[in-house]
Amino acid sequence: MNEKRRTVAIIGDANIEKDGVKYKLAFETGKALIDAGYRIQSGGLGGVMEAAFCGAHASQKYREGDTVALIPSFDATVANPYADIIIPTGLDVMRNAIVANASAVIAVGGGAGTLSEIAFAWSLFRMVLAFENADGWSGKVANTRMDNRIRYPEIEDDRVYGVKSAEEVIKLLDERIARYNRYHGGIQYIK
Repeated sequence: MNEKRRTVAIIGDANIEKDGVKYKLAFETGKALIDAGYRIQSGGLGGVMEAAFCGAHASQKYREGDTVALIPSFDATVANPYADIIIPTGLDVMRNAIVANASAVIAVGGGAGTLSEIAFAWSLFRMVLAFENADGWSGKVANTRMDNRIRYPEIEDDRVYGVKSAEEVIKLLDERIARYNRYHGGIQYIK
């Protein structure tokens, strides 16, 4: 029986320079994730999302279906050309919560939309990694906690894990992703 492969979200700027740091980080991370046996999901548009999917396609281990695009509109034609599975959510920015509910979330730079995905991932008990060497929200939240809640009492150093390379991403995922096994069951109010 085949073991199910985990899906990891890559989030970040929708507009980046093709020869810039963010493109390189996203491309290398997308490729490394597929090399390591993961699948990738994103918002499915351009920038970091496209670079990560392009990297996935560059992997020798790439298979059709390894990239999942959760696009904000109902128009599937807006997905980047490396999206294998396109899910036109029609949810606009509210689809950020769905993107963030992957087994882990990796941020590369990013603006307000990326920050919302990081916050959703944190609230949904997902493992969150952020490139500290990319400008934008990933660099600002790397190696911090998003709030004071104790998400996993057994993980003393639970935080947004700062990374600088695709190799660091894979090392952390392989070491820790299985420990991030809680799922959000709805908001609980305690009186």
